[in-house]
Amino acid sequence: MELKYVIYVGATPEKVWQTLVSPEGTKAIFFGSVLRSTFEVGSTYEYIGPGSDGDETVHVYGEILAYEPNKVFSTTEHPGPSYNPNHAQLQTRVTITLEPVGETTKLTLVNDQWSDNHPSFEKTSESWPYIISNIKTYSETGKPLNFGW
Repeated sequence: MELKYVIYVGATPEKVWQTLVSPEGTKAIFFGSVLRSTFEVGSTYEYIGPGSDGDETVHVYGEILAYEPNKVFSTTEHPGPSYNPNHAQLQTRVTITLEPVGETTKLTLVNDQWSDNHPSFEKTSESWPYIISNIKTYSETGKPLNFGW
């Protein structure tokens, strides 16, 4: 199973990268969550923000597989503990690649290597378009989309 999305963003790879990793960017595109990590390959990360466990809810977590600023960000990904009791056994891989194309950035997101028993494929396939649209809009305008939630 694989989810793949390709979009073009009217911003530089550097600007899109900042959207993906800076506290301001992640809060805007991931619904108030910040990305906590040392960003070293092999280190852990967590997206933490408001949720069912309060302001410090761990939404997803995993390990950094690749971190090449302005080019590639790849991680393993597990759902947060409040989402599934066997969260540690549920894993996917997310790889975001940025390529300059003229005055735009081609963003390719691949979410693959789903564990056989992963219950979130359908929900995730519906969530990525919101997040990717937010990445594009925030990178281009500095403002997140208002989905009315």
